[in-house]
Amino acid sequence: MARFSIAFDVALYWLLCLVLVISLDVAPAFAQNESVIAFATPPSVTFTLDFPPSAPSHYLIHVTQDGKTSYESMGKLTPEADGDPFSYNFTMSGANLTRIFDLAAKAEYFDDDVDYRKGRQANTGKKTLGYQDATRHHETVYNYSTHGDIQQLTRIFQNISQTMEFARRLQYFHHYQRLAVEEELKRMEEMAKGNDLEEIQAIAPILREIADDKAILNVTRVRAQRLLARSGQAAAGTQ
Repeated sequence: MARFSIAFDVALYWLLCLVLVISLDVAPAFAQNESVIAFATPPSVTFTLDFPPSAPSHYLIHVTQDGKTSYESMGKLTPEADGDPFSYNFTMSGANLTRIFDLAAKAEYFDDDVDYRKGRQANTGKKTLGYQDATRHHETVYNYSTHGDIQQLTRIFQNISQTMEFARRLQYFHHYQRLAVEEELKRMEEMAKGNDLEEIQAIAPILREIADDKAILNVTRVRAQRLLARSGQAAAGTQ
């Protein structure tokens, strides 16, 4: 029995040694995989607006630090229509990308309550700003905020939404109500002149289709060209 006990103890010793060696090999690899996953997830900022009386009644903008941006909304193209989902992907301009992430940093990555509750404020919709990276995941919900950084971010994202909703309507009108394209582009020009639109270059493909469509009134095509020129995406000369 003593000989069996010694043999058993020796076998157990070598088994424990093997387990220790394997654990030492696996731990760095696991940690490395975790760091790779964290590195593969770029920091991102998200803005969401929910306001049922408005059009759109809901939209979400998600932008990552590499510039990849997605826009999703739910709204009506005509008063009698049902709500239709809309989505558009684009690359954010360098200037706005820098502004958004700089402002997010100044706002402490939204790790604070920024909603203003002193006195009565008109309901302008439930707004949510979110930030996520490898170590942080914060969001703040507000109707109105007196924080300057939050106000600037809200304006940027709302102006981006204005541009994206022009894209939605222009696509629809170009295919189904061509005479309505002129009035839509006229409104878009006026808002662009008032600095109420952001990321016009993102919808250049839609504007270019209109500018190149000889079946559309020349004055409408010229408007589309002016907007392309304003966005830095000038089209070929109208004929």
